[in-house]
Amino acid sequence: MADYFLKQAKQYALARPNYPPELFRFIASKTPIRDLVWDVGTGSGQAAQSLAEIYKNVVATDTSPKQLEFAPKLPNIRYEHTSPVLSMLEFQEKVAPVPSSLDLITIAQALHWFDLSEFYQLAKWALKKPDGVIAAWCYTVPEVDGAVDEVFGRFYAGSRPYWDPARKLVDDRYSTVDFPFEPVSGLDNTGPVRFVTEREMDIDDFFTYIRSWSSYQTAKEQGVEMLNEEVVEEFKAAWNADGLVQKSIKYPVYLRIGRVGN
Repeated sequence: MADYFLKQAKQYALARPNYPPELFRFIASKTPIRDLVWDVGTGSGQAAQSLAEIYKNVVATDTSPKQLEFAPKLPNIRYEHTSPVLSMLEFQEKVAPVPSSLDLITIAQALHWFDLSEFYQLAKWALKKPDGVIAAWCYTVPEVDGAVDEVFGRFYAGSRPYWDPARKLVDDRYSTVDFPFEPVSGLDNTGPVRFVTEREMDIDDFFTYIRSWSSYQTAKEQGVEMLNEEVVEEFKAAWNADGLVQKSIKYPVYLRIGRVGN
């Protein structure tokens, strides 16, 4: 997984959407204590930064040291580079030395990369019982306007051969991912619960977002330029149809949330 984002780590940090404050407030409302969070697959630290505003301490881990270079450095965030397969020994050294010590585990746009059986064993060992919370979310394809969305829909369909098969879990809004946890208070199930994040972009920002995709890098390595001249012109025509240079881009975010139980 780390290799997918190695070459475009800076683009990924700049282009990846931020998550809505409402998402973090909702998650925090389900955690009775806010002492220690493990942000898994933190990437360039977007979620960790927001969590650090609410929780006392954040341990943020990733398998890519290049991604971590672009993460915001805050006094209550400790970043750790970990092996792709996290052993119990490494986990105890870098994240949680004793069981039932974490109030919250978060996974932002990364759960589909994990070996879930191994990961869930660590999560259940480390979360406080019965109210330790695990929250995993993904954002799906952006929504711009009718003209751009029509072009983007065809473009995204054409990109599917270059995505890792795990991407289907994101397209399914994490609704089909294994998530063996109990509902948190106030919910009848573990989701997905929908949120929306928005970001202002011009057309060049939008192209930077596309170039940050792992599928874009995969296609490029196979000699395919996804944003070739014809595609770029088609996007520009749709983008400029209403005369607006800057557009509000909406990213639907889907959250799975549960507690570890007894």
